[in-house]
Amino acid sequence: MVPVRVLGLAVDARMQPVVLLTPLVHDRGPRTLVPIWVGAQEAASISIAVNGEEAPRPLSHDLMQRLLEAVDASVDRVAVTRIEEGTFYAELSLTTTAGRLTLDCRPSDAIALASRVGAPLFVAEAVLDDAGVLEEPEGTEEEPVEAEEEVAEFRRFLADVDPEDFQG
Repeated sequence: MVPVRVLGLAVDARMQPVVLLTPLVHDRGPRTLVPIWVGAQEAASISIAVNGEEAPRPLSHDLMQRLLEAVDASVDRVAVTRIEEGTFYAELSLTTTAGRLTLDCRPSDAIALASRVGAPLFVAEAVLDDAGVLEEPEGTEEEPVEAEEEVAEFRRFLADVDPEDFQG
């Protein structure tokens, strides 16, 4: 397992949110990025946690954190364990009063929760090999203006998002 951190959030050409993970340690040269596509709600939740912000009302991942605290459980780590047919899989490792527990979960939920509680993130080496891409050096992007516009639009979305927008 390779320790990683959330580098940031972006959007792809279809305006789908992507969380970007990168190894904590890398050699000189371009960084390896692991892009994981997530839903808009999860992207907003991850962004809020990574930026140290707080939603006006608790989001689902805030509730998860509070539930864990209420039952005296803690998140030991989150690991993106595999990728199958384009779908990423993750595990959430917990310490509970009954002992250690590992739960299967979506990477987006695991990353959002880990970002709130400060738990370490890991990616399996096979996932890094299969899904990792090298970061392009600045100035080599094919259409930098379009990419900047997409990021700006996603940031506007995150700035304007309201937790009430996600109520069913």
